[in-house]
Amino acid sequence: MNSRPKHLRISARDNVAVALETLAAGAEHELSGIRISPRVEIPRGHKVALNPVAAGENIIKFGQPIGHATVDIAAGDWVHVHNIRTNLGGTEEYTYQPEIEPLVKPGDERKFNGFVRANGEVGIRNEIWILPTVGCVNHICNALAARFAAPAGIDGVHAFTHPYGCSQLGEDHANTRTILAGLAHHPNAGGVLVVGLGCENNTMAGFKEAIGDCDPGRFRFLSVQEVDDEMEAGMKLLGELAELAGSARREPVPLSALRVGLKCGGSDGFSGITANPLVGAFSDRLIAHGGTTVLTEVPEMFGAETLLMKRCVSEEVFRGCVEMVNGFKEYFLRHNQVVYENPSPGNKEGGISTLEEKSLGCTQKGGRGAVVDVLDYGARISRPGLNLLNGPGNDIVAVTVLAAAGAHLVLFTTGRGTPLGGPVPTVKISSNSELAARKKRWIDFDAGRLLDGVPMDPLADELFEQVVAIANGETTTRSEINGFREIAIFKDGVTL
Repeated sequence: MNSRPKHLRISARDNVAVALETLAAGAEHELSGIRISPRVEIPRGHKVALNPVAAGENIIKFGQPIGHATVDIAAGDWVHVHNIRTNLGGTEEYTYQPEIEPLVKPGDERKFNGFVRANGEVGIRNEIWILPTVGCVNHICNALAARFAAPAGIDGVHAFTHPYGCSQLGEDHANTRTILAGLAHHPNAGGVLVVGLGCENNTMAGFKEAIGDCDPGRFRFLSVQEVDDEMEAGMKLLGELAELAGSARREPVPLSALRVGLKCGGSDGFSGITANPLVGAFSDRLIAHGGTTVLTEVPEMFGAETLLMKRCVSEEVFRGCVEMVNGFKEYFLRHNQVVYENPSPGNKEGGISTLEEKSLGCTQKGGRGAVVDVLDYGARISRPGLNLLNGPGNDIVAVTVLAAAGAHLVLFTTGRGTPLGGPVPTVKISSNSELAARKKRWIDFDAGRLLDGVPMDPLADELFEQVVAIANGETTTRSEINGFREIAIFKDGVTL
């Protein structure tokens, strides 16, 4: 017999509850002494009013406003896009009012087995990456990756294609070069083959300059217009890289070297209750060990940004957070788009009604740790702890910028499900057990067990140990097994 309650009130301040299963019209339910009887069927994951809410009054979830009622709402009514609207508008002014809660450091020093590179950075995989400077050589890069048989000691050979590198101006051109350079430096790649055409804007000379100082043993460069047979030349260079990279061996390193990206996509009404808080608990554990987590998706901070701003370690970091948030709002306004054009149709179908609601769930992935740095798009991690990274909510663009920043792997929460995989191991965490059972080839971890009474702490410990096993190379993610890897680069300007 299933003893799971039928709805959940997250905070005592909330005037709505979340339906944990579909609530039939006319049926009577009781929650914390409040009796409700829905007038229409309320889908699982959606909100039900616990008491009357007058038009114009705020709807409260997570203890915070998620919008206002557009009509009078009766107790037991379904609360969704038909009767709630966002409170968000344009840019805002903020005041630094820090509220930082120190995390308790563990008594033991954990280690994992990684690949220590010549520059001291640590990788969790020993792969060869093929990076095109321009989209014109994408098929050559894919053909090289498919043809080259990785020898023992190499975890895989992967080409990361994209449509850019030429016919771009200004910031777009700079973004392409910066993201590719960040990927080139990633320690999960024991060897990197850069393939160019020879006449593109992202010239090989310019790209080498963007990469800067590097271990010459890890890099080879090929301009295909300059050789008679690009496949023969490319295979030779891959062989050289594999011979050098294949000698790398895992060795124990402190867990403080681990950097983990935090991302959500295809969220539902349970994401902010299960998967995202679980990832937040993981983040706190890793940071307590001296490690690093990185939270991006700036548009999905709108409405919850002050919760992050209060945790900034200094006024300088706070100002960076304000500039990042308002800068992204100005990007929307510059393109004559409303700031709150979110959530997606799938989010709404899953029970999310407004951007504030989505953001209050999304930002929980950052746990309780202090915000130590705010990184611009394309910047690389330099400070351990919780970092905020400038980037959009788009799944593959966000995963790519997390990898380019130096994240060894990405924890990706989802309520609807997605097969997506990025350049680094992408761990899919389902917000509900039904998704985990139905999409076993996509999902790595089931956070929906929280709804069945599994306590947060042991489940967070389980996720923590699974991530360490992935870092050790003992476990591979579903996206790796499926061979799902891709990148995408942010674009804002003119194409020539």
